[in-house]
Amino acid sequence: MCLFGESDPLKTSNNDVVAAFHQRLKEVAKFRCVPKPMPMRNSINAVVYFLFFASQQPVAIKIVEDIFSKFEDRRVQ
Repeated sequence: MCLFGESDPLKTSNNDVVAAFHQRLKEVAKFRCVPKPMPMRNSINAVVYFLFFASQQPVAIKIVEDIFSKFEDRRVQ
């Protein structure tokens, strides 16, 4: 067991976890419409969590992308 120093070989980046969950919503949960998630940030601009949206209806994706676009400067690139 290592608390500091060595990196954990099982550690996965946040971007990899987000991509895997995004894919799982589409392939396992069978949602047809899953836009890119919105990172939610704290007062020091650190990402605390990602807000996902999933729907079966294509019209919903336009609505949520419009809402997310208002916060475009907060998205992780």
